[in-house]
Amino acid sequence: MTADPGNELEAEGVLNPATGHTPDGQLYLLPRLVATGNVSRVGLARVEVKDGVPAGVEREGVVLAPDEGWERGLNNAGVEDPRVTFVPSLGLHVMTYVAYGPLGPKPALAVSSDLREWRRLGPLHFEYQPDLDTDLNLFPNKDTVFFPEPVAGPDGEPSYAMLHRPMWDLGWFREGEGVHLPAGVTDDRPGIWVSFVPVSAVQEDVRNLVYLRQHRLLAMSEYPFEELKIGAGPAPLRVPEGWLVIHHGVTGEQPEGFDPTTQKVCYAAGALLLDPNDVTKVIARTEEPILVPETEEEKVGTVGNVVFPTAIEEVDGVRYVFYGMADAAIGVARLDRLP
Repeated sequence: MTADPGNELEAEGVLNPATGHTPDGQLYLLPRLVATGNVSRVGLARVEVKDGVPAGVEREGVVLAPDEGWERGLNNAGVEDPRVTFVPSLGLHVMTYVAYGPLGPKPALAVSSDLREWRRLGPLHFEYQPDLDTDLNLFPNKDTVFFPEPVAGPDGEPSYAMLHRPMWDLGWFREGEGVHLPAGVTDDRPGIWVSFVPVSAVQEDVRNLVYLRQHRLLAMSEYPFEELKIGAGPAPLRVPEGWLVIHHGVTGEQPEGFDPTTQKVCYAAGALLLDPNDVTKVIARTEEPILVPETEEEKVGTVGNVVFPTAIEEVDGVRYVFYGMADAAIGVARLDRLP
């Protein structure tokens, strides 16, 4: 999928899609649509499959726009980078997204039964955890995505789990404030965390999905392709060995503030394998990336040298990864299991 030149809502690109199936089984993309001024919306586009391969889309409009005050700042607005997980036990598609409001990027949640009508549950709230000696709600946070089924929480209680990526440097919107690290964390690079919501609380009221607790640091950068930071990609995929998490790793130079003209970074994709009985434990990970920018569309765009995986879907028995290309277009790659 590339931007439609005649659509002003896509003037700055289409990227980083979520995916899902409507009740009739049709596969859809929910792409981030970027209008002039970096104003983002979430669209809906039917996926066209040719010879078993996703090959194009048919647009069906916008399903989420920055209509709420907390999704808009004075000089920016956006509902960005949706990740959608269908949770069978709830009968709902759960969308986590980034609300780009007055204090920068904050994670938020919406739910739907059909991918077309979305009900906001609001911004996410991270319960205060004394051993961290900080309030996670203070920090910008991105790359949020739920597991598709309940897992055991740290206390053993059946829970819905969510991956996320807090950013500890507050200096970018409050001059001189700098980095504030939680207790026990010595590396200021953004990494992948996991938090939980008891199933019992969500059964009482689905709105409790926004109240996360029992926060744990899951993974930090370890290898060269992850030198700057890592973040979760698609919803974790259950495989025989555990939970497969496709993540992005970033290397290169990233100056203070966001200016695509000065960034010299490379986004590549790697994989983590989480313990099937304890998703706070990484039991294996890739030392080398499994997807890197190689094509012209991945190397040249709004931010060059970017592959940014955000969704996995199965089509005719084959799994495909959907990903953003250079922050301007959307690609698809086949995900095969090696013997």
